[in-house]
Amino acid sequence: MPCIGVLTLELRLEGAHSLKEKRHVVQGLKERLRHRHNVAVAEIDCQELWQRAVLAAVTVSADRVRAAQVLEAVEKESAALLGATLAGAEVEWLE
Repeated sequence: MPCIGVLTLELRLEGAHSLKEKRHVVQGLKERLRHRHNVAVAEIDCQELWQRAVLAAVTVSADRVRAAQVLEAVEKESAALLGATLAGAEVEWLE
């Protein structure tokens, strides 16, 4: 039975002074995560706020262990890239 994992990332972009600046950061992160980890990534909340963003990264795997490894790698890379900008991360499972 396939396992679906959803990693939700909450970002606080204190240095963003416009939606254009925010979207530059968000788009760069989305593209990097898609390319390096083969996950689907979308901005799911706070689209019209300058200094907040909520992204979801999703993976599907034959087993939960592999899905967890992928999402853990995504979270670690996000934390390394964003530093204090990453305000929170949460994983949900759909089985």
